[in-house]
Amino acid sequence: MPRFDPITRDGLVELITNRVLELDGRMLTAVDGADAAEPVAIADRVATALRDTGRAAEVVALHDYIRPASLRMEFGRTDEVSYRTAWFDYAALDREVIRALRHDARWLPALWDEDRDRSARSPIRTAAPGTVLLVAGPMLLGRGLDFDLTVHLDMSEAALHRRTPPDDQWTIPALLRHDRDNSSAPTFFIRWDHPDRPALRVDDTARR
Repeated sequence: MPRFDPITRDGLVELITNRVLELDGRMLTAVDGADAAEPVAIADRVATALRDTGRAAEVVALHDYIRPASLRMEFGRTDEVSYRTAWFDYAALDREVIRALRHDARWLPALWDEDRDRSARSPIRTAAPGTVLLVAGPMLLGRGLDFDLTVHLDMSEAALHRRTPPDDQWTIPALLRHDRDNSSAPTFFIRWDHPDRPALRVDDTARR
């Protein structure tokens, strides 16, 4: 049975940062979690901590790889299947960030401007040696994306209902379904029902 040990937010940032620093070269880290878990905020803190050590680090928000509204809302704004399968362009993320960093030492920070619903027109960036890209957003794990480290901020159904804005409550079944279907074990599995007092899973299954 897994054991959960209490950990602070600062402790979590330090844990992720130290694990990243154990690895050399350009690398990719996923911070996976529902929007209600604010994965981008954790990724930003880790990136800042890495920069403080002299390591180049940047954050890619999955919402900057969202698909155009005409595609993601083809079957209505609140279609649960569409949210799991059509809202975010995971293939483009793989092509423009993950594979691009590994093969060409380049990456595209953003593909689509969600607010304006148009191309983000972001210039391609060249990655310095040792650059760490932290990709943050929902439903990243279990999609065959080639991350070096993975962090999952896990929230129960009750916690999701507490922390998800009313207009986005319809996404909760999709998030829970994805978690049920995903069998991959993250490097760090964090119980995140109460972000002010998270807990780290300690067992033999968490690996990557």
